[in-house]
Amino acid sequence: MDIVKGRSIDRPLAESQGELEMKNWKKLDRREALILGGKVITLGSALAVGGSLFSCGSELTTNTGASAGVDTSTGGGGSCASAIPSETEGPYPAHDDSAKNCLRFSGIVRQDITSSLNTGGYYGTSVADGIPLRITLTLSSAGSCSPLSGYALYLWHCDSTGGYSMYSSGVSSETYLRGVQQSDANGQVVFDTIFPGCYDGRVPHMHFEVFQSLSSAVDDAYVLKTSQLTFDRSVCQTVYSDSRYGSSSSNLSRIDFASDGIFSDGYSTQLASLSGSNSSGYEASLLVGL
Repeated sequence: MDIVKGRSIDRPLAESQGELEMKNWKKLDRREALILGGKVITLGSALAVGGSLFSCGSELTTNTGASAGVDTSTGGGGSCASAIPSETEGPYPAHDDSAKNCLRFSGIVRQDITSSLNTGGYYGTSVADGIPLRITLTLSSAGSCSPLSGYALYLWHCDSTGGYSMYSSGVSSETYLRGVQQSDANGQVVFDTIFPGCYDGRVPHMHFEVFQSLSSAVDDAYVLKTSQLTFDRSVCQTVYSDSRYGSSSSNLSRIDFASDGIFSDGYSTQLASLSGSNSSGYEASLLVGL
């Protein structure tokens, strides 16, 4: 069990998250990355999970794959996708040994990321409250279309009120909504979490990093790819009618994809497919090409 010491950021959420994320964004020229690496094509693939956490029936479904012109053919047993673009890690990654690092915490490798781990000097025991979300990310080789098994993916995102565990005021001792999974034979990782809230200055999103193996997923020095994913705006509006999401609805009304500092140059390729409802929970999926 590692005890990681670090400086917490005690600023208002609107400043610390919206503005700090934009400052970090200046370190990465996304358009240049797209020119060098080619335009990404992703899709929300069908969930291949043994048994469903939710009973969605004929409830809301959004499928962005076909409309984005995605190549859904397979090769080598996998689905095809161009390399997903790199994005900023944002100000709250908690993956750096010189500052905060949850990747070395006992229990960080987990499917259910809704609870805090009570370890590593962060002794919070809270469970994140919000509408349940199961998300499946499928890692695929952009060149051969083969599934990438044995890779590790670290996922993190804000809670229903826009706060990030280990950093934000009120939840700085918590470690929820952070977790690592190893991709299976189909290249898939599955996380059980909650639908993220919307804080001022950003559209709803999740962060993730990919490592070549579980053993290398211990520090940001070994990251192969850092990116972000997002969700259909109309679904977010429905989710934020739930009182647990506080000011998320009003924050969302002041931001859209065109004005978002990350997705303003295109977002359909990182838009997860969604199905479900507020009462039963949601399922999301996205194909991630590397």
